[in-house]
Amino acid sequence: MNKFKIVPLAKAYVDTIKTTMTDDFGNPVIEQVATGLGPCRISLRLFEKGVDKRLLFKHSPFELENAYNQPGPVFINAGDVEEYSDIFRFPPLIKANKQSFPLSLIGYNKRQIMVLTRLVGNDDVDLLIGDIFEQHQEVEYLHARNAQACCFICKIERL
Repeated sequence: MNKFKIVPLAKAYVDTIKTTMTDDFGNPVIEQVATGLGPCRISLRLFEKGVDKRLLFKHSPFELENAYNQPGPVFINAGDVEEYSDIFRFPPLIKANKQSFPLSLIGYNKRQIMVLTRLVGNDDVDLLIGDIFEQHQEVEYLHARNAQACCFICKIERL
């Protein structure tokens, strides 16, 4: 039984940013050739360095304005991509590359207050997510972040 689902950035949301080339904070979107693996926050696929064009903009994965609201930089593919669809498991290419993607999971309650943090390390991220939701009823959702760069990767919702 599935305990969670992965929520990438919505294509409709990103299409507006691509059309206006301005983020929600009024900053211009920056287009560049990929110098890192990313991932794209829509497809949750890795970028091919030196080949893929990507867009960089400021994004807040939160709905409420409060002390825990953490806007920051995210990358998306400049081309048209589909939203990540294998939503009942963490993206395998990110999961498998622990060196490039050291992960942290940050749990928030219904009021968007941080109530839990976990470094994934060598643990299986899918199992850890399930354990967190099972053992910590106060956690409404998680954010997966790169533990080194601190950047937002995706939201993970309890089912």
